[in-house]
Amino acid sequence: MTIASRQNPLVKQLRQLHRAKGRREQNRFLLEGTHLLETACGVNCSLDTACYTAEWRERYPQLWQEVAGRAKRLEMVTPAVLEAIATTVHPDGIVATASRERPTPQLDGLRLGLLLESLQDPGNLGTILRTAVATGVEGVWLSEDSVDPDSPKVLRASAGAWLHLAIATCPNLSETLRAAQVRGIQVIATSPQARESYWDLDWTAPTLILLGNEGAGLSPELRLLADQQVSIPVDDKVDSLNVAIAAALLLYEVQRQRRSDSDLRVG
Repeated sequence: MTIASRQNPLVKQLRQLHRAKGRREQNRFLLEGTHLLETACGVNCSLDTACYTAEWRERYPQLWQEVAGRAKRLEMVTPAVLEAIATTVHPDGIVATASRERPTPQLDGLRLGLLLESLQDPGNLGTILRTAVATGVEGVWLSEDSVDPDSPKVLRASAGAWLHLAIATCPNLSETLRAAQVRGIQVIATSPQARESYWDLDWTAPTLILLGNEGAGLSPELRLLADQQVSIPVDDKVDSLNVAIAAALLLYEVQRQRRSDSDLRVG
């Protein structure tokens, strides 16, 4: 039977997941669209509820079979109902829910991690997470006042990379930072005033990179706790770079140096 009413209790329940409060209360988040469902299945993500249109089922029979094998509840809905459930303007035919439970990042044995303070833009966070997966980041820690990592906008901006990462929201980033230092992990912050540029630093050691708010940057407290500060040189006509761009520059410099170091050791 197809759900055709936006007043259906399930529809109302899923619409609550548009907001961070609803996601916390239900301990679930939304997976919207074919690409995210493919990624979720690829990492063996358990699904709670999957809502799909008849057209989507006909178009993706193989993926539907996989979703059907993972979801605890399957519901066919009309396109209008799917639009009510989704946060996107033109959903492509499927929306599912999954538990918010995910792997917790660990400092023990960490080679590369990110500590993000007060990030507000979901697009920035999603882009950073996508770059993090591409460059081998093993864990991401967020301050509690940052954008909700379970936000549908973050998931879309990450292009599903979110599902490959261990992410935690921390009540006290300073404690995480100090715990990393105790374990011999170098903690690096960026600062326009730093004398050393980021490409002059030795990134081959285990590293935790600090990145701050889009407008204000890192708080003075966290910046001063870092083992070292580095700058990202920019032309005088530009005050600073977008935080996601800054993250990409730093992470790819880490990857470049570590690959070079590995090549030297192999040779």
